[in-house]
Amino acid sequence: MNDPQNVNNYDGPVFNAEVSGAQFAWNNDTVTQKQQNNTAVAPGFEELAKLVTDLLRQLPQAGLADQDREDADSAAREVLATITQPEPPVPGRLRRAIATLKGALAPVATGVVAGTAVGAQEWARTAIEGLTGMV
Repeated sequence: MNDPQNVNNYDGPVFNAEVSGAQFAWNNDTVTQKQQNNTAVAPGFEELAKLVTDLLRQLPQAGLADQDREDADSAAREVLATITQPEPPVPGRLRRAIATLKGALAPVATGVVAGTAVGAQEWARTAIEGLTGMV
C-alpha cells in the first residue's frame, strides 16, 4: 500500500540552479571566508565607492544588533552593486539604494537604536551626512 520513497543522502552541497560567485563551507567548526570583487566603479562615483567601502569595513565594530548590522550591510552592498555595473548607474536606482542605506543607519544616528560601541551614534550620523550629498 505504501509506495517506496527515494531518499538521497548527499555528502556535499547540491545546487539545483546556476551558482556564481558563491562561497560555502560544510563540516567545519569555524570558517573565515573573504571574497574580493574587483569590479570597476562607474566614472564619477569613486568617492561614493570609497565612502561605502569604508562604511562596510567599520560596520562590524559599530556594535549594532545583528539585524541592524545586516540591514546596513545589505544596503551598502546594493549601493556598490549599483555603481559597479558595466552600464552607467540608473539615477533612480542609486538614489533608492542610498536612501535605503541612510534609512538603515538612521536609528543609530538618532539614538533610537544604540550601538554598543563608543561613538556609534556619531559614526552613523557622519556616514549619513557623507551620503547625503553624493547623488
